[in-house]
Amino acid sequence: MPGLHPLHVGIIAGEASGDNLGAALIHAIRKQEPDAVFEGVAGPRMQAAGCFSLYPMENLSVMGLVEVLKHLPKLLSMRRDLRRHFLETPPDIFIGIDAPDFNLSLERSLKRAGIRTLHYVSPSVWAWRQYRVRKIAASVDCMLTLFPFEERYYEQQQVPARFVGHPLADLITDAVDPLPARAHLGIDHQGPLVALLPGSRVGEVKRLAGDFLLAASWCHERRSDIRFVVPLANNACRSVFEAALAAVNSRLPVTLLHGQALEAMAAANAVLMASGTATLECMLLKRPMVVAYRLSPLTYQLARLLVNTPYYSLPNLLADRPLVKEFIQDDVTPEALGGEILRLLNDPAHAQELTTVFAQLHDELRRDASRIAADAVFEIAGRS
Repeated sequence: MPGLHPLHVGIIAGEASGDNLGAALIHAIRKQEPDAVFEGVAGPRMQAAGCFSLYPMENLSVMGLVEVLKHLPKLLSMRRDLRRHFLETPPDIFIGIDAPDFNLSLERSLKRAGIRTLHYVSPSVWAWRQYRVRKIAASVDCMLTLFPFEERYYEQQQVPARFVGHPLADLITDAVDPLPARAHLGIDHQGPLVALLPGSRVGEVKRLAGDFLLAASWCHERRSDIRFVVPLANNACRSVFEAALAAVNSRLPVTLLHGQALEAMAAANAVLMASGTATLECMLLKRPMVVAYRLSPLTYQLARLLVNTPYYSLPNLLADRPLVKEFIQDDVTPEALGGEILRLLNDPAHAQELTTVFAQLHDELRRDASRIAADAVFEIAGRS
């Protein structure tokens, strides 16, 4: 841009999903300003896009309370060092991508010093720990949200926010044919196929695998033409699932996959899944789904006190109505899950109604998220 120094961007991502978002955002910014300079904490995709990483992103990718406490001194030292660095060499704008526990405190310090700040991907403040909205208001000049209901929530709280859309909605095409997906996975079955997704973490799989398999057996007893496919995130999840399969019904017609969750959902006629981000992917693929979740008893009691949302799955949150069936805790039974799976398979009109609404929600989320986020960066940085 004539008469201006190259845009200097501080940017921090804490895990692989943030690295993907950050890389796409960097490319979108560079389309408008090729000489822009990026530095912060970056994964391999952001580094390949031209971001200089002051620390390895793996330092931030810490999950679980015990692990966080173990690494807390290093994390605090890293945040102090990054604060000092950005205060000494102020960027035109600082962008924290997700990782709210790390980024929001840093953003607040930088904003107090007069540095413009953006946070990309809202924490679930609308659902629980709503007091955090005060910290967010003090930390960011604008919150970039992936979902429209998040933007509305921030507007009600008088916090500047902008709905940019969801990058997955830009990537996934409108119509995904199940037969090529089956061929890709080596599944030679023309009849009904049900994908089982009991979660991506070992604890989730331990709590849900048994009931998912009992539900599958319940369905297979009533419709012998059904086959099942199960994508498992890693070897640990696979071992837990295989043990549950042996205990329940080792003769169930089921294909186990290493990863490939998107392909498994694309190949299926219906999906039984744990609540989580995968429900969004399933919705974008236009696959009818049943959603279940089970927590440890203590965590569930705490969640009932702390969580303030009528729905758990993203399709229902986006539609603001009980679009897909949700089964939580003691409601997770083989009969309840199996009955809803068979309903999706046996009632094409109901399944079509779901996929029609899924398509409408997909259109709402497909906005060229990285470009809109880049426009917000230039605007907040005063470079529009």
